[in-house]
Amino acid sequence: MNYEIILATNNAHKLKEVREILSPHKIVVYGLNDLNLKPEDAEENADTYQGNALIKARSVQKLTTMPIIADDSGLEILAMDNKPGLKSARFASECGGHDKAIQTILDYLKDKEDRSARFICDIILLNEGDKPLLFEGIVSGHIADKPFGEGGFGYDPIFVCDELGKTYAEMSQEEKNKVSHRGKALKKLLTYLKINGKAI
Repeated sequence: MNYEIILATNNAHKLKEVREILSPHKIVVYGLNDLNLKPEDAEENADTYQGNALIKARSVQKLTTMPIIADDSGLEILAMDNKPGLKSARFASECGGHDKAIQTILDYLKDKEDRSARFICDIILLNEGDKPLLFEGIVSGHIADKPFGEGGFGYDPIFVCDELGKTYAEMSQEEKNKVSHRGKALKKLLTYLKINGKAI
């Protein structure tokens, strides 16, 4: 018997990543479009990643009793006072897309010695037990001096992961799933589901 779960997103890239990590463990992951779920636009105005993920999950919870996972993630750059952080997606949108946001970041860091950064992902699981459950993944790294790689999406071409010494965009999907912030958070979720007999 497969365990079915809804990922609170319409982002095809994110859905693909989550499926690649969870599907081998008898977990079926549905995106919102797969089930024709159209939650009301929820304003992600919390002051933590966990809070924003919970807002997303709650908006879907109104439409289903199935288990739901929602995530919020951000790129924190030390020299930019940990921005764009919680507003990583909004920052890209305000810049006119990720390519322009990346260029804005590179221009800002041009003369900065410290280019250290980290990616954070908080995943909330709802409708599984009597309270929301949190799974967090954090990856340390730094910002490259120019984009590298053709893979990934978002800020992947400029974030160099310390563990592998290359940008997310230079990694194969398998490599990225092993070391990424979302991959680490999903592995914690998977461990929880295995312990509770929901996954193999």
